[in-house]
Parts: sequence; C-alpha cells; structure tokens
Amino acid sequence: MATSTNDYAPLYRSSVGFDRIFNLLENAQRARSISDWPPYDIVKTGDDTYRISIAVAGFAQDDLDITFQSNLLTVTGKKQETSTDGYLHRGIAGRPFEHRFELADHVRVNGADMSNGLLSIDLVREIPEALKPRKISIQCEPARISGAPGQVEAQKAA
Repeated sequence: MATSTNDYAPLYRSSVGFDRIFNLLENAQRARSISDWPPYDIVKTGDDTYRISIAVAGFAQDDLDITFQSNLLTVTGKKQETSTDGYLHRGIAGRPFEHRFELADHVRVNGADMSNGLLSIDLVREIPEALKPRKISIQCEPARISGAPGQVEAQKAA
C-alpha cells in the first residue's frame, strides 16, 4: 500500500496561529499505522456532535478498553485466548489492535455503546462561553460642531 505525503510548508506562509493544526496533520500522517484494522467510520451527527464507529466483530465488551486523556482518545482491543481446536477455517480476525484519535480542543467523550459488532463512541464539542464569538461594538467620536479646525494645546517651554 503506497502512502502519499503532503507538504504543508506553503500553508505556513499564508496562515497565522495555525502551526499546531499543521503539526497535528503531519503527526497523523507519520503515526498512521500500516494496518487500519479494524475498520472505522467517523460521522458528524450534528452541529457539535460526532460518532466514531469501529467494527469489532468477535470482541466482547470486556475485550475492549477506551481511554481519553489530553485530547487523545485511545481504543484498544485484546481478545481473550480461545482454543483453536475444531476450527477448519478461522477467518474472523481476533488479533489485538489499538486506534488513536487526536481530538480537537473542547471535544469530550459523551458515551460509548456496542451493538451488532460495532463499537460506537459519541463525542460532543463544548466551547466555553469565554471562547465563543462575540459581537464587538464600534465606538465613534462625536463630530466637531465648530467650523474652525481643532487646535492642539501645548505647554510653553520655560
């Protein structure tokens, strides 16, 4: 599988304060594992809500672990050892996995559930009131009424 790399250097010249975003993109490309197993989807379910769905067929709830720390969501799966006796063909993969998701600031995990072989993790973005956009009023100076130009007063030198 061939992976392409993107050069974000031209974007640095036309942006201010976005260095962290470009670094995250570069790190995500570098850290991307060779295997994307098990497959997953990321869906925007509302204006500020998201869902990550991971196909975890064959894994029990006790085989999965979800941790969230410092904007990093980590999902790991390690299946309990089972006997291979009696298998003629074993096509359902049960190998351990770890997926890491770098979440944006102010995104938190709202909950997780498992149904029909899919692990769903609900995320919500909650922007603090102090960081929300606010309207700035424009102040204007009162107009001068007299027709004479304004005179600047200065102290006389001693």
